[in-house]
Amino acid sequence: MTRSLQQLLQDYFAKKRIYKKRLVTKDGHCNIEYGNVRYSNRFAYMQDFWTTFVEMRWRFIILYFVASFTLSWFLFGLIWYWIAHNNGDLWWQNPPSDHKPCIYNVFGLTTAFLYSLETQMTIGYGLRVLSPYCPGAVTLIIIQSIIGLFINIFWCGLVMAKITLPKRRSKTITFSKMAVISPKNAALCLQIRVANLRKTLMIGSQLYGKLLRTTVTPEGETIILDQVNVDFMVDAGKDNLFFVCPLTLYHVIDKTSPFFKFAVDTLLQQEFELVVFLDGIDESTSSSCQVRTSYIPQEIKWGNKFLPIISRSKEGKYHVDFSNFDKLEPIPTAHCAHCFYNGPNHHHHSSKIGIDNQGFEVIEVDDQIRDTEM
Repeated sequence: MTRSLQQLLQDYFAKKRIYKKRLVTKDGHCNIEYGNVRYSNRFAYMQDFWTTFVEMRWRFIILYFVASFTLSWFLFGLIWYWIAHNNGDLWWQNPPSDHKPCIYNVFGLTTAFLYSLETQMTIGYGLRVLSPYCPGAVTLIIIQSIIGLFINIFWCGLVMAKITLPKRRSKTITFSKMAVISPKNAALCLQIRVANLRKTLMIGSQLYGKLLRTTVTPEGETIILDQVNVDFMVDAGKDNLFFVCPLTLYHVIDKTSPFFKFAVDTLLQQEFELVVFLDGIDESTSSSCQVRTSYIPQEIKWGNKFLPIISRSKEGKYHVDFSNFDKLEPIPTAHCAHCFYNGPNHHHHSSKIGIDNQGFEVIEVDDQIRDTEM
């Protein structure tokens, strides 16, 4: 039992090391780090501060939200305290009975902070009121009201922008956990399943893939993350898909495919990452979004196919069973693409889709030429 547990732990950490090497995670996040960025370039984030705030995590947004309001209340509270101090309104200054204060009922720093909060948030309890005897205080209340309004506008717009981010829509579009390689339409194909969990459509959807791998040029240069285009399509094409139900994407593995030289016994020995993209426009919000995922060799199953998930009820309604979305079943498949296209099974399958012409007559070309010459 100890050995089995130790083996399970080794397999777990081995898989974890493999998955850490991937550039794009299964949920679409890019696993990349930037190092040695020059100090001058860091100010670019502040120049584009709106995008910087939109991309921040919610915990930092809440922290800066609270800090911005609290800091503005405190800073303006200090200014109100200074105005009250210059006018002799504070309790420890012992103002005379006929004294005309700038702000009624502001006797110290705490009451000045409360007055600043009431002014900026337009609460106005009625105890602390600005008097008409100090023109500087009137100017300050106008400035604080305008600044408070800008702070409110900024945070309201930021929260709305984060809530309506297009990438939130991508959470309701899911890819299959595994990809499969099996025959389809008399060709060996790499197949992936994708589904839209909402009833609203993705307009103008486009599908494509990138194969990321390390290559060595004839000059001896090593190119890390070399990108190779991988075309995906469905039976209706590859552009402007009718994405109303789950679709099975497939890439034909022919001589132009980067998967043509792979085989069932060498697939797991390869080092590559297949990144699949889906671009579209949400029908409800008209905002464009991109959904992406990736597959490593351990997530590509040779000789399998997806179980059907679409059925039709007796009432004529179409039903999608998502319990079979990631389920696979084995299917007889050649162990390599070269064997598939040159084996007897391929020729036998091709004869099925052909049409025999019973009136076809075989003519020996050489004999016909000799007769002509004679």
